Amino acid sequence: MPENHPLIQKISAFLEQEKEMYGDFDESVLFAEEIKIDSVSKSASIAEKQSQPTSQENTQKPNVPEAKVNEQVKVSEKPQQSSEKQPSLKEVLAACSNLEELRTLCERTEALKTDLAGTNLVFGVGNPTADLMLIGEAPGEQEDAKGEPFLGKAGQLLNKILEAINFRREDVYIANILKHRPPNNRDPLPEERKRSLPYLYRQISLIRPKLILCLGKVSANTLLRNELAMKDMRGAFHNFHGIELMVTYHPAALLRNPQWKRSTWHDVKMLRNRYDELGAKS
Repeated sequence: MPENHPLIQKISAFLEQEKEMYGDFDESVLFAEEIKIDSVSKSASIAEKQSQPTSQENTQKPNVPEAKVNEQVKVSEKPQQSSEKQPSLKEVLAACSNLEELRTLCERTEALKTDLAGTNLVFGVGNPTADLMLIGEAPGEQEDAKGEPFLGKAGQLLNKILEAINFRREDVYIANILKHRPPNNRDPLPEERKRSLPYLYRQISLIRPKLILCLGKVSANTLLRNELAMKDMRGAFHNFHGIELMVTYHPAALLRNPQWKRSTWHDVKMLRNRYDELGAKS
């Protein structure tokens, strides 16, 4: 979608105006039938409706599940003469019918940034239709510089882990909870994760993996909405909106604690076996 597209311009104005997110986000809405977009033409249809005056008969709100994220916000601070209102975040995300449109939206979204100035978007990399998706916690310095997740020594180790179970890096899709680097490589703050999750959920729903591998405790706790220790999450498949999710150690943690490599090898072998059982594509 071009950057000068009316929908993108409205979204940009909306996101610039709003520094706070809208409250707790119900991730389940992004996996529901009512928000699936079948083609880019539907995105254009939304843009046309936003750019045209509305009549009394067509100003009803969409029939969608109630959630705080559905709060409507006016496009500008000036009073609007019509009853037209800015799309909700759920509608904005649903209008992104492919990863490139979502990337464009993320590039314009100030809410995704941390308090470290001048960072680059680290959106994700790999096969856009992958059956296996790997999710870490946040980009580091090298990832920020190149705009790609899992580089450097941790990335090299991850590549070796994937190769050991007969995957190439380009076979899978790799992303993080945060799409911008936090200062001093600290763990993502709760409010940063909260702001980032709606965009990650849409990313997952567009890729539609059969399996998710969470790399590290922060990633697992965030997606599973718990505070469990690694030992209580490893060795089993968890249900994430119908997607099987597994947890193992982050490659950076393995570099600091090589004694965990044996446990990680057990995890990824289990993951590969389940991948093959599901008939997933390589």
